[in-house]
Order: sequence, then structure tokens, then C-alpha cells
Amino acid sequence: MTFKNALRSLPAAVGFAVLAGVAVRAEVIEQVLVKINGEPLTKTELETRQIARLREQGQRIDLKSDPNNVQLRKILDDITPQVMVDTIDEMLVIQRGKELGYKLSDDQFKQFVDNIRKENKLEAEEQFQAALKQEGMTLADLRKNLERQMIWQRVQQNEVLSKIALTEEEARAYYDSHLREFSTPPAVTLREILVAVPVDPAKGVNVAVDEAAREKADGIRARAVAGESFEKLAADFSDAPSKTNGGLLAPIGLGDLSADLRKTIEDMKAGDVTMPLHTARGYQILKVESITPNQTMPFEQAREQISGSVLTDKRKAEFGKYLEKLRAQAIIEWKNEDVKKAYELGLKQPEPAAAPSASR
Repeated sequence: MTFKNALRSLPAAVGFAVLAGVAVRAEVIEQVLVKINGEPLTKTELETRQIARLREQGQRIDLKSDPNNVQLRKILDDITPQVMVDTIDEMLVIQRGKELGYKLSDDQFKQFVDNIRKENKLEAEEQFQAALKQEGMTLADLRKNLERQMIWQRVQQNEVLSKIALTEEEARAYYDSHLREFSTPPAVTLREILVAVPVDPAKGVNVAVDEAAREKADGIRARAVAGESFEKLAADFSDAPSKTNGGLLAPIGLGDLSADLRKTIEDMKAGDVTMPLHTARGYQILKVESITPNQTMPFEQAREQISGSVLTDKRKAEFGKYLEKLRAQAIIEWKNEDVKKAYELGLKQPEPAAAPSASR
């Protein structure tokens, strides 16, 4: 775990005072905005989450500098609803975890801290304390944050994820309806030799020059067909940058070729050489190195990939139901109507719940 991840704020919630049009004063005024099963959520806590959410979005806005800023109000209106849902969901999950007896032991905390210090090269105690200070945190804050992360993960795993399985029928049904995901379209690997035809910007292509280039290309192709090394011919005569690699081009899907070229290539086999093709650059000779047909991964090989895709969706859905259950059972005491409205709006715009990482 990196130091930033360990200290990153929980899903941020907007500061209510700004949202409601009340100027945020420099001094901290504790105001309970809502109680969740008796646990208060204060204005100060929401403001802290607000700053964290804005940072996550790459915003560097000082909430206290200009609370009447129109752009700031728009940003706050956009982020507030989901932030409120994230915050209350997190509180409910952490409360449930504590009911189940989950907590961070001294040994676990020490191990977490040791890992953070090692991964971030903060061997000296002074470096570690300076890093904490830079984030505006204490060791106690860090412990609280790590414990909340641990509780969230354990509740999610033990209460929901461990009870979800993927049946063979579900896996097979997904495979049959998503065959495209497990198929590789046909592709071709080519080598090229280009005989360039200079173009005069004022007069265009000189007929004699074009004819000479075509004859040169015919001669090169004849040598290739006769058995000379296409790679050497490309190195010796090609005007394309690929000459340094024996004319080799990156594999390309047959579907990405022009219709005319695709028709030509489809009728060829590895080792065949095309007639000189007149292009905007000149005359191009192509050799087919290999053609890979359409390939579909067998179900047995795709099984693990399917499990990841389907189980992710199932877990997301089931955890969403679990959160709905916690919300329905919760005693929520609203102390401010604006906060309540933001939360209710957020419930109508659901997003995947993210595991908490830290709060201050």
C-alpha cells in the first residue's frame, strides 16, 4: 500500500455550508448535519470529505476563498449527491463491521505501517512523521483510516462476496452470448517493397518517371518470385522506412485493409507475392508472411476470464442489495433538509460503492 493510498480521503462529501450559501468562516464550528444510527456526521467532517473529493477529481479549489463563486457552486452541486450516498453507506458498513467484532489489532497496524514505510522509503521516523504532517494527519488518524478500510473489506468479503458463486450454466450462457470477446479476427503479416514515384507539386507525376518506376517494380517482383530473398530485395531497393527491417510490417486485421487489397490478400497463401500495386506513394509489392484465420478461444480456456467478468457484475449487484438492506434498517435523523435532499438525489443516481481508504 502506497502512502498516498493509505492517507487518501474517504469518498468525499461536499461542505454543506458552501452548498447552502452560508460563508465558511475560518474558525471550526461543529454542526451535526445527520445522525446515522446515533453516529453524528458533522459539517467539518463533510468539508474534509469535500476537499478530498475535489482532489480526487484534480480540482484545486479553495472552498474558503470565495464561497459565492458560480463555478464552485456548480462543482459542488454536481458532486454532493453521490458524495452523501458514499458517506452514509460507508458509515453503515463500518457500523456493521464493528457489530461483527472486526477491528484492527496492534500487530496488524504495526505491519501496515511497516509496509507503508518500506514501500515509500520512509525508513527514518522523522521522514514518516514529516509525511504524516504533510497530509495533516497524526498516527492515530492513520490507524483509524486503516481500520476503516479493513472493516469495509471484511464486511464486503464475508457478508457478500464469499456467498456468490458462478454456475456452469451461467458461465456457458455468457460464453455463448459473448463469443466475440473470445475470438481473434483473421490477421495478416506482410512485407513490402516500395518503389517511390516522385511528384512535382506544380506538374504532378511525370509519365516517364512513373513508367520507369513500374518497370523497376516489375523487375524486383520477378526476382522475388524467382526465389531471391524478399528481405534482401527490400533492404536493397525499397524506398519505404520498413527497408531497415526487411520490409516487415506489423500484423494487421484483414478487416482493416481496403476492400480491394483485402480481396487480393484473401486469395493468397504464405509466401505469395503480389503484383506491383499502384498507390499514392508509388508502386508497392507485398509478400504474405502469414495469415492467421479467425480463432475462438475454447470454453475451457475462457472459463477463468468469464468468472472475472460475470462475478464482478454479480458482486456489484449483490453488494448494492446489501447496502439497500443496511439503509432500510438504519435510523437516520436528518438535521438539515439540504443535506437530506442531496442524499435522496444521490440515491436516484447510483454509482458503484468504493471501498473507503481514509478519513480525517
